[in-house]
Amino acid sequence: MPESALTHLECPNCGATYNPDEIHNLCPRCAKPLLARYDLDRAARTLTPDALAQRESNLWRYREVLPVRDPGFMLSLGEGGTPLFLADWLGEQLGCPQTYIKDESLNPTGSFKARGLAMAVSRALELGVEELAIPSAGNAAGAMSAYAALAGMPAHVYMPADAPLAFRAECDALGAEVTLVEGLITDAGARVREAVEEFGWFDVSTLKEPYRIEGKKTMGYELAEQFGWELPDVIIYPTGGGTGLIGMWKAFDEMEGMGLIGPERPRMVSVQSAGCAPIVRAFEQGLDHAPMWEEAATIAAGLRVPAAIGDFLILQALRESQGIAIAVPDEAILDAIRLMGSTTGVFPAPEGAATLAAHIQLLNDGWIQPDDRVVLFNTGSGLKYVHLFA
Repeated sequence: MPESALTHLECPNCGATYNPDEIHNLCPRCAKPLLARYDLDRAARTLTPDALAQRESNLWRYREVLPVRDPGFMLSLGEGGTPLFLADWLGEQLGCPQTYIKDESLNPTGSFKARGLAMAVSRALELGVEELAIPSAGNAAGAMSAYAALAGMPAHVYMPADAPLAFRAECDALGAEVTLVEGLITDAGARVREAVEEFGWFDVSTLKEPYRIEGKKTMGYELAEQFGWELPDVIIYPTGGGTGLIGMWKAFDEMEGMGLIGPERPRMVSVQSAGCAPIVRAFEQGLDHAPMWEEAATIAAGLRVPAAIGDFLILQALRESQGIAIAVPDEAILDAIRLMGSTTGVFPAPEGAATLAAHIQLLNDGWIQPDDRVVLFNTGSGLKYVHLFA
């Protein structure tokens, strides 16, 4: 079996490098996220289209550019391999016939978070971590709880007290210890930091360890593979912490380095709710970092992230791709849930529906052209948000 070509960890901010076989959170020098780097020449020898055609359909098919070295630590509940389909009727109604949906709701625990947490928990287990903690508004907590249960590791979840009941019940059923925190995910994150300091748990917060992004980047690999090693014109992605957008941008560079794709890139669109849009404001103001958004409020729990530690990487990807950041109101998100559901059979989470609301707005503005090939990422299942329709 081909092995991981992991070579080192690198800080994209200060350039410092670290041994990947030691436990790390943020860069010790500048407290920014660390990124995994690979020997792409070595990986390219075995990670080929012909080889992939013979492999399993989950995300571990890209093992050469994933960080887990020992196959015995590759935890799997069947994550990855989600469908990409042409939304014929929806595209016809919108006047953009090449509208596609990448449906991440079919991952274990019902969201794209399964990709990142499968990788983070697997690598933590391989490195000898014994106990995990996470702040989460919902889907990440459920995914972490599931993979911790599979690994036999204690899991501690800190969640905003107003998080939907479905998320709390999921974590409880999966054996995690759930602590409800008054406030937002940033307040939950502060409680996690205190607990990590006191009890020595490992923090798997968004981009505060190097490996969740490695699971999320597999969305980019799958997209290229499903399009016959081409990329679409536009990717519209809902952005809270932004790990998936950053991960896909990283994946495109890796694929080009291995000769799987050329230099062409999609225009990346970061979608946020009008009630919590720090990335949109920073993008419009030409900033490299996004100041904290005060009084964040939205029906889309995964978009209620008032500050993202990877903000500079999100903004960099948007600008390098000639993309854009856009905010949509909650009313448009609710309308888009029904429109996507009634035209495609997909019941999207509000975060996923936000991509359709953005698509409509960008088409009306002329930023997206009718003949563009556009991919909407539905990042989770609407079944966890039925309270919105009660």
